[in-house]
Amino acid sequence: MPNSTESRCREILKRAGIREGQTVLDFGCGSGNYAIPAAKIVGSKGKVYALDKDAYELRELARRAESDGLNNIETIETDGEPDSGLEDGSVDVLLLYDIFWYFPLTDPGLARLLKEAYRVLSDAGLLSVFPEHIEIEKLKQEIERAGFQLENRFSGQVIHDGSPQQGQILNFTRVKPRLK
Repeated sequence: MPNSTESRCREILKRAGIREGQTVLDFGCGSGNYAIPAAKIVGSKGKVYALDKDAYELRELARRAESDGLNNIETIETDGEPDSGLEDGSVDVLLLYDIFWYFPLTDPGLARLLKEAYRVLSDAGLLSVFPEHIEIEKLKQEIERAGFQLENRFSGQVIHDGSPQQGQILNFTRVKPRLK
């Protein structure tokens, strides 16, 4: 990955609120455009779960992580269903970046994805969304219906299909804390 691509991703992730020591789930991570910079931001005290259904992309991500000396990334291969296998409340930041062509508004999988996001996020967790290939305001309504509230949104240079483009990031938090 060119340094300019990684630095753009890193800038977006820092603006989204990723910090050292956090646990991040990059859902639909591909070859790691965001997972690799996230791992560098969270550092050795943090962890990145990189989830995807494409085994080849996950192997590429693992190769890149190894060549960068990163040992805080764990890859998770799925069957395309929105089940991470992670424990309830175990994630500080969940990234849903450019995955909505897999989960369009009309697909019941979107509701399952948002339910899974709500389940794995900690009470103070952040759901960060790059809403490409979907109607942003309708997606925002679906996310809010799933128990989240919009905290902020910003525009900037995001990486889409390996190239920079102008895009929007929406950050949500959970509305209600988890029942003990």
